[in-house]
Amino acid sequence: MGVLLGVIGFLGIIVGIVLFIVGIIKKKKFKSGLIIGGSFLLLIISIIVTPTEDESEITADDEKQEESIEEEDTAEPEEEETEEPIEEEDTVEPEEEETEEPVEEESNQENVENTSDEEETNTEDDVPTEYISALNSAESYSDMMYMSKAGIFDQLTSEYGDQFPEEAAQYAIDNIEADWNENALKSAENYSESMHMSKAGIYDQLISEYGEKFTDKEAQYAVDNIEADWNENALESARSYQESMDMSVEAIRDQLTSDYGEKFTQEQADYAVENLE
Repeated sequence: MGVLLGVIGFLGIIVGIVLFIVGIIKKKKFKSGLIIGGSFLLLIISIIVTPTEDESEITADDEKQEESIEEEDTAEPEEEETEEPIEEEDTVEPEEEETEEPVEEESNQENVENTSDEEETNTEDDVPTEYISALNSAESYSDMMYMSKAGIFDQLTSEYGDQFPEEAAQYAIDNIEADWNENALKSAENYSESMHMSKAGIYDQLISEYGEKFTDKEAQYAVDNIEADWNENALESARSYQESMDMSVEAIRDQLTSDYGEKFTQEQADYAVENLE
């Protein structure tokens, strides 16, 4: 608007000057002075108005800049919202503390085990020395001679054996760690390999009160699991009778099958006498 007024005022001054010159030449009076004055006034007004417009444009630009700054400020809370997962990770810390509880439980279990071990050592300290000696002897009989529970007790208390008091022997039997089935099997193998006994003869020897004194179940386990060639055992027994006692073939056969002798089966006895030299 100020520029338009300035242009009109500038043109009005030029027109007024032109009219003034023409009036001098033609000697006529034109209202050139009025035109020049009015145009000059318009020019001054345009000069005054123009800065105000520029200032208004500047203020509009400033307002736009302020609005853009405010929009950036309003966008900041969205950036803060992106930081919320970090706070959620911080809330996971109590779970890590819960995982440490089993470690405390393990330490408590170790403490319980340590106290139980201490109690065992204390109880061992309270056991008489003679009881411990009886237990050591019982373990030796089991590990080296494969004796039964009853056989070990009798050996510990026998006046011809270890002569321990019955209380010490009972302590040994109650606290020994042994597999009586395996002991019976080992004894059966010894009878088969060294004395060439029959299956029935070994069973009777294992349960006899004058023999090994194993239980019926332990003896049955032994004869069921032993690996032996009963025909060869019968043949070895027949050779022993022939060489040491000069017995006849029929006498040897009867001795091998007798209930008071070797207790081999008839087939095993026949195999033996048929293979004698």
